[in-house]
Amino acid sequence: MATRRLLLLLKPWDVYPIQHHSNGGISRVSNPKEMQVLRHLESRRKVQQDSVNFCQKVLRKKFVDWTAIMRGDLLKPIRDVDLVVTIGGDGTLLHASHFVDDSIPVLGVNSDPTQPQEVEKFSDEVDASRSTGHLCAATVNNFENILDDILENRRVPSLISRMLISVNSELLSTHALNDILIADPCPATVSQFSFRIIQRDGKQHSPLVHCRSSGLRVSTAAGSTAAMLSAGGFVMPIFSKDLQFMVREPILSSTCRSKLKHGIGKKDKPMHGFVKPDESMEVSWFCKEGKIYIDGSNNFFNVRHGDIIELSSNAPVLKIFLPQRLL
Repeated sequence: MATRRLLLLLKPWDVYPIQHHSNGGISRVSNPKEMQVLRHLESRRKVQQDSVNFCQKVLRKKFVDWTAIMRGDLLKPIRDVDLVVTIGGDGTLLHASHFVDDSIPVLGVNSDPTQPQEVEKFSDEVDASRSTGHLCAATVNNFENILDDILENRRVPSLISRMLISVNSELLSTHALNDILIADPCPATVSQFSFRIIQRDGKQHSPLVHCRSSGLRVSTAAGSTAAMLSAGGFVMPIFSKDLQFMVREPILSSTCRSKLKHGIGKKDKPMHGFVKPDESMEVSWFCKEGKIYIDGSNNFFNVRHGDIIELSSNAPVLKIFLPQRLL
């Protein structure tokens, strides 16, 4: 059997700048609740580091060649590997997805899962939530078993949809796995734009919808459980190729408010809906500046007045080993 080549993508474990004394203890704080927060953050840092060490120890026993890289150091497309293993949470997996095509599978290891008992115990002191890991198939508890199944071809990756994004007919190199947000860089500034849904052949399209709001969010099926759900959207089947869109906090005229109150106008002026696989969404931007935030705040593309943004599910799929609960 040929040696498999793996890339480990690691979430930084020193993300919380806690000052340490020379005797090894953490900085003193007078408020007990603040101390509990520091302990929680220090615990998260240690768990992440322990998880990375554990996974690397497992890999040393396997017939594989592997290289580890910190998430922030990954700046170019991933090539010449058979598997990408992310150790962190959904953020690390999302970051990896921006650098792989449809030929390299990804396995997410949730290094620090949320413990419900801990959240309940400290609910009056600190938000003790840890990592959701919605798309992560493994934890340290089952990583070796899942890895063995992959190496022995007993487990196959799933194919899930990503979002293709173009600005003025030029494709962006990054495909969204979760969602995008198109908005003014200042959250207090009104975003002005129009959009319509177009058939892939270009022969038919929906009426043009004019919006003044705090932005436009569009999600894939994988991202429908994140910000879209929090905003009142729907959870989509993980293998759906639809996109879901929602105008954020639309400013409605008195005429529109009257129509909506009486149950009319919803179909003609949809603020929340879906883009089918044979359709695309065309957005015309009418503000001086704006940003397309892709899968969070760290990856974005600048737009300006007059730009045309086109969105569809026609991007290359992502090969991913999904947790059993999503299959």
